Amino acid sequence: MSEIKYIGCFPTEEKFDYDKRIKLLRERKVRQTEEKARNGGANEDDYGLIVQNEFNYKLKPNHENGSIYGYKAWTENYCAILDSHPLYCDALDAFVGKGFLFLERLRPVTCKWNPAYPFDELKVLFDKYNIISGIDNCHHFTPDLQIGFDLGWGGILKKLKECKTKHDDSHAEFYDSEIAVVEAIIRFLKRCSKEIYELAEKENNPDLKKNLLDMAKVNENTAENPPKTFREAVQWMCWFSMLSRTYNRGSAGGQLDEMLRPYYERDIANGTLTDDEAVFYLACLFLQDSRYFQLAGPDENGKDMTSRISYLCLEAADKINIACNLTIRVHDNIDKEFFRKSVEYLFKNKQGWPRYSSDSALAEGFMKCGYPLELARKRVAAGCHWMCIPGMEYTMNDTVKINLAKVFEVAYYEMLEYESEPSAEKLFEYYSKHMKTAVDATGNGIMHHLKYQTKSQPELILNLFQHGLIEKGVNITDGGANYYNMCVDGSGIAVAADSFAALEQRIDNEKKLTYKELTSHMQSNFEDKDGEYIRLLMQNSERYCGGDSLGDKWAKKISELYTALVRDLNNQHPGINFIPGFFSWSNTIGLGKTVGATPNGRKAHEAINHGANPNGGFRPDGAVSAMCNSIGMIQPGYGNCAPVQLEFDPGIVNDAEGIDKMTSMIKTIMDTGNTLLNINIIDAKKILEAHRDPFKYPDLVVRVTGFTAFFAMLSPEFRQLVVDRVTSVNPEMCIEQK
Repeated sequence: MSEIKYIGCFPTEEKFDYDKRIKLLRERKVRQTEEKARNGGANEDDYGLIVQNEFNYKLKPNHENGSIYGYKAWTENYCAILDSHPLYCDALDAFVGKGFLFLERLRPVTCKWNPAYPFDELKVLFDKYNIISGIDNCHHFTPDLQIGFDLGWGGILKKLKECKTKHDDSHAEFYDSEIAVVEAIIRFLKRCSKEIYELAEKENNPDLKKNLLDMAKVNENTAENPPKTFREAVQWMCWFSMLSRTYNRGSAGGQLDEMLRPYYERDIANGTLTDDEAVFYLACLFLQDSRYFQLAGPDENGKDMTSRISYLCLEAADKINIACNLTIRVHDNIDKEFFRKSVEYLFKNKQGWPRYSSDSALAEGFMKCGYPLELARKRVAAGCHWMCIPGMEYTMNDTVKINLAKVFEVAYYEMLEYESEPSAEKLFEYYSKHMKTAVDATGNGIMHHLKYQTKSQPELILNLFQHGLIEKGVNITDGGANYYNMCVDGSGIAVAADSFAALEQRIDNEKKLTYKELTSHMQSNFEDKDGEYIRLLMQNSERYCGGDSLGDKWAKKISELYTALVRDLNNQHPGINFIPGFFSWSNTIGLGKTVGATPNGRKAHEAINHGANPNGGFRPDGAVSAMCNSIGMIQPGYGNCAPVQLEFDPGIVNDAEGIDKMTSMIKTIMDTGNTLLNINIIDAKKILEAHRDPFKYPDLVVRVTGFTAFFAMLSPEFRQLVVDRVTSVNPEMCIEQK
């Protein structure tokens, strides 16, 4: 067993109220984040991992390539990690539950998928169109934590053993693995509780000693049993985060206010909890992990779910003020005071939280897939851009990407080879053909994943929090889920749309140059004679999000094509519901590197556009209304998202009237067909200073894409992307940047 990581050692006489503890905990979090940044950082969520060198688990492979595949290997390695994993305990915190590693990332990078189930023919197409297929991508569906609240780990174990007796030996591998995992979890939690008691005995500060004793008791109660109090419920959630992250980075949190409301109301009524305590516990939860949570929104009958605990969640996030991923579900009957308060915090803290989703656009879209409104309303914001019904769906959200810019490139050069009189309209015929090939290949890849994923990486933790799955005794990819709503995202729509528009405007209509001349400039990356002039000419064509422009026309045409092709996969693969979206996550740089110079003036290997947003400088005035209207116009409309990303200078709102106007603007954006809204409030000068020296502002948080992150944690390339977005709406800062 590794040594306990204990953070304490304060003077015996020092006193600690909640605000002081939050302040000290936040300072420690910032220092730990800076340490992670200096160790390489990451262009992804801040998972709350602790940097340390003492605990280094060595993978026990079951294949000659050094990787692990199937139930037995994943179970043995996960249980071995828990049996040796050290406890991290901070005497100031209300909870324990920090982790040190992800089992899935201990595998050799090139040996993730089980080689016994190859997909060589599909891989040719994936490479051709730069498709991120989703094969072997873990989780990205949402557990229902209410199952854990109701049963506790002991109840889950009992249920597994009871269900095992009702099945024949064909299900034995599932049950034996899940039982071993839950037994290891209970063993681990009991050990941690015992170790916290031992720490409490050695702690001399009375305030911290009492906290440790309370913490130990909470962990003792919840090691096997369901949580009964507000503090126990939050502690249970903290451990779930760590346990699922340690396996394969886990998944989302769900409707936080509703999950915790019964515990809050019961404890308040019993006089065993105050609002100050509840806020402190919630702040510690947010400190624990940047897990995605939804607040407010309508229940299945349309009644607004905003409650006192919803307000306390905002207050707690405000107090801890770190990277948070809170989403407000906006609908017509939302508590107006709560909605406005959320906007106040957005501008007060300037940390990219909260963000906003549209109930009407998402629910109405999901109903087009054949689901009733009551079920559509249960689909909560669960990740960077995705929605999921907790415990009911398998979705692969945000793991499948088709590079629409790469599809464009393939189609463009094929058209030039076969057409003596090329045009934008002829190009679209080629584009449609290649798009269908790319989409069909992606659908076949998803089916391959579903067929063999259990042989590669079973979902040993999240399986336990799906309705009916333990009863069926199968991994979630083997037919255990209630619904299979497979997400297929298109990336780079603005690059493709602007390229079509530039070709139609500058060559087909204005005859400024020929396709042959443009291609020559593109192949020299616009660095030949007159190359920069041509690049600017093409770049300044009518662009996507310009407002009733050629770029908007082509974006809508591409969206309609893409949506129809993805929906057609339902006919090819009955029983599976394929849902399109537009999103790129942090793949904007990687996807861009595979694409040469494009007709919209983009240089070779530059990043593609971010999600559904336009390319930078889409309009001289950067009009927010035009942009939001255009993104609303290209929404696929089946319940998945094409998010809007906005960057605002802090000066845009500096009084109560400004908050009111911003609240109204957000509601308008949500009412015009858009599904998800991310907002950054960033001082352009500050972001430039932080880009030059990331550690000058180690606590600076930005909304990178669907997730928020400490700016210092991002790679220089990714920091530049954020800087480019900010300076595109603060043109006066571009000179300073150069």
